[in-house]
Amino acid sequence: MAILGNIIKGVIDVTGKLTEDHKPVDEQKAVLANLLKTAENTLFGQHYEFGKILAAPDIQAAYAQNVPYHDYNKMAQEWWQDVVDGKVDVTWPGNPDYFALSSGTTGKKSKRIPVTDAMIKSIRKAGIEQVLALHNFDLPPDFFEKEIMMLGSSTDLNKRDGHLEGEISGISASNIPFWFKGYYKPGEDIAKIDDWDTRVETIAREAKKWDIGALSGIPSWMELMLEKVIEYHNVEHIHEIWPNLQVYTSGGVAFDPYQKSFNALLGKPIQIIDTYLASEGFIAFQNRPETTAMKLVTDNGIYFEFVPFKPEYINPDGSLVADAPSLTLDEVTTEEDYVLLISTVAGAWRYIIGDTIAFTDVARAEIKITGRTKFFLNTVGSQLSVNKMNDAVRYLEEQLNLHIPEYTLCAKRYDDGFYHTWYLGASENKDVENTAALLDNFLKEANKNYKVARTKALEGVKVHFVKQEAFTEWSGANKKKGGQVKMERVMGEEKFAEWEEFLQRNKYQ
Repeated sequence: MAILGNIIKGVIDVTGKLTEDHKPVDEQKAVLANLLKTAENTLFGQHYEFGKILAAPDIQAAYAQNVPYHDYNKMAQEWWQDVVDGKVDVTWPGNPDYFALSSGTTGKKSKRIPVTDAMIKSIRKAGIEQVLALHNFDLPPDFFEKEIMMLGSSTDLNKRDGHLEGEISGISASNIPFWFKGYYKPGEDIAKIDDWDTRVETIAREAKKWDIGALSGIPSWMELMLEKVIEYHNVEHIHEIWPNLQVYTSGGVAFDPYQKSFNALLGKPIQIIDTYLASEGFIAFQNRPETTAMKLVTDNGIYFEFVPFKPEYINPDGSLVADAPSLTLDEVTTEEDYVLLISTVAGAWRYIIGDTIAFTDVARAEIKITGRTKFFLNTVGSQLSVNKMNDAVRYLEEQLNLHIPEYTLCAKRYDDGFYHTWYLGASENKDVENTAALLDNFLKEANKNYKVARTKALEGVKVHFVKQEAFTEWSGANKKKGGQVKMERVMGEEKFAEWEEFLQRNKYQ
């Protein structure tokens, strides 16, 4: 009998039920007031007169009226560069010990995003909330005695000018609570290995020594690790190595495109739980099995605002026009795409995180990620969300009897106009003209804005098939500190040119 597991499960069940009575709208008002009060005497707080905002009859309205939108470039140039240089009390009291490096595939230089002690506590608290939500998933007691494989970036952080730098998963893993270290795998020594390939090879070698019950990490890199373990031990699937594996906590990107290839690595079904952890904070997690939507963490140091995702509110570079209207949690509706804004205990203020979301349940504050803001809406006007693109790729898989786990595209300018140029990662080649026609027709039916765009600036669709390994090698070439780089579903033309040059150099068709 799993005695310890029964005890832990009992505590989680009781505590989880006690914390279920959330009132997201009220929690958000309290979070904003606390953020403003804490940062009132910082340079940012004095500049935008947080004291006057706090004295206003409607703090939320006053905040939106007096503080402008900030994307990373604006925040970094006007404020965070001073934080990086060691100046104190700039956008948050004191000076942070950590900076999260975030670049993905959207830029050549790493972004340096402050990670304060308050943010580390916030991430840890959100993680505990997620654990408590496991009581909704009816997991057996023995699950709570198993180990957890957290596959993040290296915890061997860079030292620079008195602070430490690394990707947020590495920073988080280097600050796990002491009581969790007995459950945490691959363990501190392996997690510090800089080189990704060496770290995964070490995990594969040690894998049989561990009793893994849960996995956590970005899908594409989790698949690579599982494939390596399976290959190293010459088995059919991962449950031959970890028979008690029952849960996978996904994050970073939408899991749907990976579902088929991920399931192929398993010997039996497991529970998939989505999370939304960004360099700027722990934003949301799935807290019940009836839905794949994620609940915003509304009581934990992050204040949310939502701008309707419409062409007239978005600049070509993905930033917001100055007078774009923002909504609070009590003003949003379901199934409408919004640009997500956050204000945080790390000193981000009305910050455009770059993602678009839609609410599936407003009362529960449950969302799904629908895309990115940098979709060139004012250029071709197609307004394609990631969900619509994923649906289109699933449609192609059905029509072509083909597995397409990876893809990327760009609204690329040719001599005769703009085309949506798709690269599909697949195990075999197919007729590109037929595929382009299938894709184009599906999107016309699925998205009215796309259909309108096809009569105006968007000339059509171009399709290229490439080997799946191209996406892995591209990410591998771009990753830093042995970490994980997300392949952008939509690229700008400059980055897309780098991608196409990469394919030429690596002899992909």
